[in-house]
Amino acid sequence: MKRGTGPGGRPLAVLFDWDNTLVDNWSVIREAMNATLTAFGQAPWSLEETRRRVAKSARDGFPGLFGARWREAQALFYERFTERHLEALAPIDGAEPMLAWLKGAGIYLGVVSNKRGDLLRREAGQLGWQDYFGRIVGAADAADDKPAVAPVELALAGSGIARGPAVWFVGDGAIDLECARNAGCTAVLIGKGRPAGANPAPPEPDLRAADCPALTALVRNR
Repeated sequence: MKRGTGPGGRPLAVLFDWDNTLVDNWSVIREAMNATLTAFGQAPWSLEETRRRVAKSARDGFPGLFGARWREAQALFYERFTERHLEALAPIDGAEPMLAWLKGAGIYLGVVSNKRGDLLRREAGQLGWQDYFGRIVGAADAADDKPAVAPVELALAGSGIARGPAVWFVGDGAIDLECARNAGCTAVLIGKGRPAGANPAPPEPDLRAADCPALTALVRNR
């Protein structure tokens, strides 16, 4: 297993969060979430509240929202989400050139997301991005979901790269920083503000990048 760093201190692997890191799918996530909330007698969420509160996987987050009926709520959410998620999917500016450059530099790439795994891979296929990644890991693909270590280990399986500082975990949310810390990886926060999510005291990132071009430059210059 490779444990060091690449040439010039570059990462050996970069694992990405998906939503709000590589793609924007929030309008459909909000629509599906609000259809589910209202069906179960709860108030709908604003887009900002949706971005803040949707971080955990459904199997981790829905029991707290919907109690004993969480599986019914999960089924309704995914029924509504799958109706429009591909047509509304949009790449984040600079994401594809970044992925192409990192892949061309010989860096192993993977995805660790709390979006359901089959839907995640369908979205990657819609964008033609599936070949950039060694593994695309979503909710329920591993024994536990992010911020647990299990999906990180699955994303690296077969790569010959051990989790550790030479693996950069890139995301926009507090849960991504937590996952990086749990796995012993380098935590990279992408975006200009504070980490997304409800955690009032998220871990500090090891590195920051304002956007995808800035992350490309951060790796290129190491």
